[in-house]
Amino acid sequence: MATLAPDITLTPAAAARVAWIAARQNKPAMLRLSVEGGGCSGFQYKFGLADAEEPGDTIAELDGVKLLVDDISFDLVRGCAVDFVDNLGGAHFTVENPNAASGCGCGTSFSV
Repeated sequence: MATLAPDITLTPAAAARVAWIAARQNKPAMLRLSVEGGGCSGFQYKFGLADAEEPGDTIAELDGVKLLVDDISFDLVRGCAVDFVDNLGGAHFTVENPNAASGCGCGTSFSV
């Protein structure tokens, strides 16, 4: 069963970008955030559109857009905010993770 969580958030910029991408791909406005081993700091974030909620997902919702996090990844991102940044460095989703002890220069991997 999915759990609505106040301890992960999706910023308005991220929600708008997910809605934009999902509309163009004719998919539900659901972004899945997961954490995998690897990257230059030990763990790396993985983003992708989801077709449906999975059992055990933790969900944050803003403006009809859902952020889904599996139960294994959730312990590593509890308290995080997912944002979308579009600047000279490029357009990408970012994770502001209070659990990360350090991160890499590219912002896609972290250690705890």
